[in-house]
Amino acid sequence: MGNLFEFLLLDDPNVRWVLLAVVLMSASSGVVGTFTFLRKRALIGDAISHAILPGICLAFMLAQTKNPFFLLLGAFTTGWLGLFCIDMITARTKLKPDAALGLVLSVFYGFGVLLLSIIQNSGNAAQSGLDKFLFGKAAAMVQEDVMVFGLFSLVLISVVIYFFKAFTLITFDREYAGTIGIPVKRMELLISVLTVFAIAIGIQAVGVILMAALLITPAAAARYWTENLKWMIFLSAVFAIFAGMMGTFISYTLPKMPTGPWIVTVLSLLTVFSVLLGKKRGILYELQTQNRVKKQILGENILKCLYHLGETDDAYQRYRAFDLIQDTRSIPTRDLKRGLIILQKKNLVTVTGKEVALTPSGVEEGRRVTKIHRLWEIYLTKHMQLPSDHVHEDAEAIEHIITPELERELEKQLEYPLVDPHASPVPYKGKE
Repeated sequence: MGNLFEFLLLDDPNVRWVLLAVVLMSASSGVVGTFTFLRKRALIGDAISHAILPGICLAFMLAQTKNPFFLLLGAFTTGWLGLFCIDMITARTKLKPDAALGLVLSVFYGFGVLLLSIIQNSGNAAQSGLDKFLFGKAAAMVQEDVMVFGLFSLVLISVVIYFFKAFTLITFDREYAGTIGIPVKRMELLISVLTVFAIAIGIQAVGVILMAALLITPAAAARYWTENLKWMIFLSAVFAIFAGMMGTFISYTLPKMPTGPWIVTVLSLLTVFSVLLGKKRGILYELQTQNRVKKQILGENILKCLYHLGETDDAYQRYRAFDLIQDTRSIPTRDLKRGLIILQKKNLVTVTGKEVALTPSGVEEGRRVTKIHRLWEIYLTKHMQLPSDHVHEDAEAIEHIITPELERELEKQLEYPLVDPHASPVPYKGKE
């Protein structure tokens, strides 16, 4: 706890600068990576991050200094060259995109490792720490590094905010974006530039090998919590910042622990948590949704069965034995009891012993489901030209998801029919 308080108070100037840089670098990667993730170009980040290594080495060999501006310029140059090679190989050869990615990644990274070995064997005193770009070492950053990388991070975030509308349209509907006058190719080029810059900036924190995780993982985790792009970008940035801060704290507390791998580890844990508990796409949410839908279908099937029995003797609220319901519709006893409990809570049925009757609300709900079922059967026979003996199962499947708006549209298109293909009446409100 003492280390935590010291870390949060930011009394140490080195911690203050490193934390600021990691926060900005992580945020920019999370923001830019969202568009890379949504455009299904996740592996591009991995290829570019590996293609950046020779650029860093060449920049150092030419400038003979680890000045962050020169290193960033070299990283951007070879990163962009790697991206260009991927597009050219895909467009001009018969190789598929995955093969082009693997080819560029291995060739550029192999060349980068070769250059790094040459530099390390050259005896140049200034090369100390250059190998940290492989796995990242945020703690090794000095104030000059922080200023350069932090400034570029703020620029990247600002550009995304400024072109947010254009980026959104290009990501989700490229053709429509072109029809309304957005320069699609230029915007795609700008997104690619931002991606390369985000990777070039982030490698100082997590390194070449793990940079793809910092670019893609926050967006992947955020996708499980929201369907709104703005919130997704915000959550992606928050996840990346949190992971960056945790990785920096662990590295501060345990100096021998590298920052980059811990940032990626925290991001991985956040992603696992999101996959399990995400509000929109998480496994638990999906299970809850499936269970809710199953309960809805079970309840509506029971109501429809009771309504059909009411049609036979024109007594919709008469008590019916459980056995009669099961003879009419094959519902296991356990499911029937479970469904009746749910319907009772909604005041749609009343249960006495082993008999059940519809309430007025239950009659209305049973009528609604029955009407939708028969309207859909009419639609399938009239507009889809299906035989009347082939439409029942399709109607059984669709009746539970038709909205009131679609129900009204069906009535209008079918001109309010009175009977379905099986000569059963279509029950409109007030007909019971």
